[in-house]
Amino acid sequence: MDLGLAGKKAIVCASSKGLGRGCAEALAAAGVNLVMNARSDGPLRQAAEEIAAAHGVTVVPVAADITSEDGRAQVLDAAGEVDILVNNAGGPPPGMWYDWEREDFIRALDANMLTPIAMMKACLPGMMSRGWGRVVNITSQSVKAPIAVLGLSNSARAGLTGYVAGTARQVAGSGVTINNLLPGIHATDRAISLDTKVAQEQGISMEEAKAQRCTSIPAGRYGTAEEFGAACAFLCSQHAGFIVGQNILLDGGGVNMTL
Repeated sequence: MDLGLAGKKAIVCASSKGLGRGCAEALAAAGVNLVMNARSDGPLRQAAEEIAAAHGVTVVPVAADITSEDGRAQVLDAAGEVDILVNNAGGPPPGMWYDWEREDFIRALDANMLTPIAMMKACLPGMMSRGWGRVVNITSQSVKAPIAVLGLSNSARAGLTGYVAGTARQVAGSGVTINNLLPGIHATDRAISLDTKVAQEQGISMEEAKAQRCTSIPAGRYGTAEEFGAACAFLCSQHAGFIVGQNILLDGGGVNMTL
């Protein structure tokens, strides 16, 4: 399928590995030039070089903390006019309700709600003036089915979801779509972190922790960054212009609901 994206330019945040890398790879395969961002310069440059070599597109790496005002400015300055924005940032640490103080919530809101909002505010005006644009926010299945130990993530990502619900309807008439992808467990560093915590708490091996988690997923496995990236690329494509303000689960059937 021709996604109609050849020659477009995208910012992909937190894209040196994991789901962000999967999105960057899929967009590059469709001919999209990239501005890739992550905190660590070495892994980011390596990922950018590999993607550029594999797909023949221009890839500009910007090592910066996207959750900071200065980091966002670096990424936006390097990108200039962009057609596609993929917002992504690592999730807050797990815990229990009594573990979190106000400062913990502020950090979570900064990373997983206020940062993507700031990036959208910076990119949407140009997209609207040119009559075309795509924004994909990587959030979490916890938006639809809260996960008790991820209360910080539940809160911040739910706030972003509410913002997108209204904003997406305001910009759609200008040819710009905003949608959210809600991952369940994928084979990334985040899954390793969560499985490690379970293994330590229960005194079991990592393999046992993973197998235990897989029993809760109807597909019987973790998702892959490649299939997640393919879903992101489709939402950015010429075929997805009528998909507006949606929250799309990629969780192997883990969230059990009709609507």
